[in-house]
Amino acid sequence: MKKAFFLTILVLLSSAMLLRAGMLEDVMKHVGGSTKGPDESTTASGLKEALSIGTENAVKSVSRPDGYFGNQTIKILMPEKIRNVANVLGKIGYQKQVDEFVLSMNRAAEKAAPKALSIFVDAIKGMSIEDARKILGGGNTAATAYFEEKTRGKLYDEFKPVISSSMNQVGCTRSYKEMMGKYDSVPFVGKQSLDLDHYVTNKALDGLFYMVGQEETKIRTDPSARVTDLLKTVFGK
Repeated sequence: MKKAFFLTILVLLSSAMLLRAGMLEDVMKHVGGSTKGPDESTTASGLKEALSIGTENAVKSVSRPDGYFGNQTIKILMPEKIRNVANVLGKIGYQKQVDEFVLSMNRAAEKAAPKALSIFVDAIKGMSIEDARKILGGGNTAATAYFEEKTRGKLYDEFKPVISSSMNQVGCTRSYKEMMGKYDSVPFVGKQSLDLDHYVTNKALDGLFYMVGQEETKIRTDPSARVTDLLKTVFGK
């Protein structure tokens, strides 16, 4: 009886010391106490919500006027392969046409960007709990990297015809042909060729995924970007 009494006193004293030192919460974490994090289902839902918000924000960002052209990080520049063309034309009085061509590429990307949203939505729905578990422990753009790996091929196939059509509508293809025609008329310069649709489509997707990554990073690192209770539960650690 005395032994049991002294054991009880010892447990009570130990608990009091842990409370005083602020250590009881840490102990409880290791024995499955109330500080347990979100379960895998909640984690998956949180990541899907983060991607839904991130992709929607990214698409809106690049779809507006100057979404690409006014953002120096993702602005579509003169293709490297024909940069020499631009330099030559600028020196002989055609800089305005060169500038209009660069603008028209960016306008085409801005016009085509909204078409990506439905593909993003379908891809997010397909994310598994196992995918989410792996991604949560990754870097600040782990979900974006996974997302790009899973969707870029389909996005390219769906995006390229829209880019091509948009470039025709905004005059990009016409500007390119006129620019190359002027260049080809200059004596003693080598001929150049470029798959313009391929180039602009890839650059548009590069910029779009960059913006998605920026949105994911904000949600992971900036509490003010966690605009729903679910995001606060999953990322508020």
